[in-house]
Amino acid sequence: MKRSLMDKLEKLSVRYEELNALMSSEDATADMSVFTGWTREHSELERIVSDYRHYLVAERQIVAAKELLSDPEMNELAKAEIIEGEDTKNHLESSLQKALLPKDPNDDRNVFLEIRAGTGGDESALFAGDLLRMYLKYAEKNRWTVEIVSQNESDLGGYKEVVVKISGEKIYAQLKFESGGHRVQRVPETETQGRVHTSACTVAVLPEADQLKDVEINMSELRIDTYRASGAGGQHINKTDSAIRITHLPTGLVVECQEGRSQHKNKAQALSVLASKLNAQQVQAHQMKEAAARKTLIGSGDRSERIRTYNFPQGRLTEHRINLTLYKLAQIMEGELDEVVNNLLSEHQAELLAIASQ
Repeated sequence: MKRSLMDKLEKLSVRYEELNALMSSEDATADMSVFTGWTREHSELERIVSDYRHYLVAERQIVAAKELLSDPEMNELAKAEIIEGEDTKNHLESSLQKALLPKDPNDDRNVFLEIRAGTGGDESALFAGDLLRMYLKYAEKNRWTVEIVSQNESDLGGYKEVVVKISGEKIYAQLKFESGGHRVQRVPETETQGRVHTSACTVAVLPEADQLKDVEINMSELRIDTYRASGAGGQHINKTDSAIRITHLPTGLVVECQEGRSQHKNKAQALSVLASKLNAQQVQAHQMKEAAARKTLIGSGDRSERIRTYNFPQGRLTEHRINLTLYKLAQIMEGELDEVVNNLLSEHQAELLAIASQ
């Protein structure tokens, strides 16, 4: 293991013991906000420090076993212990390297999931509805909370555009690689001759921004319009002008919210979506600067990038960024996304490890 990595682990071990002492002191709970911070940090360090201590034990066992190699009676046993110790060391080293990778500060945040129909007309809108259902099933499986922010339905029951807020634990960490172009190949319901058509939707996963910390919104740069909601989901409020549309004049970004009964709540929700979009623009600009120096495997999440194909006749999903093909499309469309998500995360971690070793 690299000396720099060992030094970092030593510092974390010292900090872990400091936290143990702080949390067991008599006045530990005098300030609950501070105490909560300690417990969170302690929880994050516990597994790392435990693995590091097991790593050091394995290292000492290997040294002790090597000293027995010269003893004819202990030679075979010593060799076996060395092999076992090296396997343990290698496994723990890999685990520790991943644990110390740079953390995405947005990983713990709630998200706004935006799905827009693209090329393909009505079929694209129907596919947008299928994608929304897939993500809702995945959210249900993870016990996340979902709230519809805005929706624009198509005539056949799909969506021209839909935005939902998903709240819970580690949501952005699991969904952040979903941003991009999603292509579908199947026979549309409106197709009478059985021909396979290709259409597409774009998906954006935006971490919920903290308006006070992440992005500053100048209210003088906003145009705020009110209007009457209409269509599915809006019947209960279509007698008043409670729906909100906000235009950010410098960028031209437009967000809408019509699902709440209160104009005040809709405005607050729309401002939250706008803050998240502005923050995402800033992050993407930074990523593009980094990408100019180093091409990333997973990509920046640019919605113009085609990331995945859903081929219904073959029951096949192809994740183009990591050359992953799965013949279990029916299960995936029912929210069984773990295999896709985990493979994307593993590739991302491998990329970060490769960068760290340079």
